[in-house]
Amino acid sequence: MILYNITFTVSNDIEEDFVQWMKSTHIPDIFATGLFIEHKFFRLLNSPDDSVTNYSIQFFAENTRMLIEYESRFANALRHETHARYGEKAIPFRTLMESVDK
Repeated sequence: MILYNITFTVSNDIEEDFVQWMKSTHIPDIFATGLFIEHKFFRLLNSPDDSVTNYSIQFFAENTRMLIEYESRFANALRHETHARYGEKAIPFRTLMESVDK
């Protein structure tokens, strides 16, 4: 299993809108690609900066082929939507992880 994690550093002045938009639009759009089998949305509790809040959105794919397909077909357009909406007020950091539970 592959975990595609996007951690956003979100300016507090857009936080409410960001959370709502992620739940109602962005996360469903990513999940609707059909390339992920599960997703989770978390707020990080240990932010060192009081002017921002960090959120982690996790998408689980069965294999790397699914993630490569997501990257080649959908990622750029979806990233553009987020950047167009929030600019530098929601900065993403993306990581890929592989399960070692085998």
